[in-house]
Amino acid sequence: MPVANTQELLLHELCELYDAEHRFLEGQVEMVHRAADGELQSSIENHIYQTRQHIRNLEQFFRELGEEPRRETNEVARGLVSEAQEGIEEAQSDALRDCMINAAVVKVEHFEIGSYRGLISGARLMMGQSMVADDLLQTNLQQEEETAQIAEQSAEGLLQEAMHAEQPEGEGLMDKVKMAKDRVEERIKEP
Repeated sequence: MPVANTQELLLHELCELYDAEHRFLEGQVEMVHRAADGELQSSIENHIYQTRQHIRNLEQFFRELGEEPRRETNEVARGLVSEAQEGIEEAQSDALRDCMINAAVVKVEHFEIGSYRGLISGARLMMGQSMVADDLLQTNLQQEEETAQIAEQSAEGLLQEAMHAEQPEGEGLMDKVKMAKDRVEERIKEP
């Protein structure tokens, strides 16, 4: 769609974000069934509910602009979903799949955070302090930020679980790293 002025730019960004939310909702519905970790599943289920509300909030924002809700293909969102699907299929264990799913969530959330911040800035400049628009978009942004934080905080634990699952009985990866470090230090000390 050609963009001839700032109003069309705002609408273009809104249409692409609306498309992204739909794509991410579909992706989350797939991911929740593939996640093995209970906390990860619960977090995704909660965000599915939030994403449905995000879509309704965007639809209300369209109406504030006097427009019908419509999607314009968001290539970044399409790419993020495709990358997530690929990673989920390539993971060779449940623990690795959970890491891939969580990494996809972090990437998606940061994309959405940037998108909402840009849309809010544009809306404020063009519409003034419209309470309805500001509340709708700020609510979505706040929930995206919270979801990103949860996923980021979960990343280390999920990775530790994947590493633990890879360890043969007895000697773990950290033990091997420590032994290698000790050998290097001994060589350095030798005359």
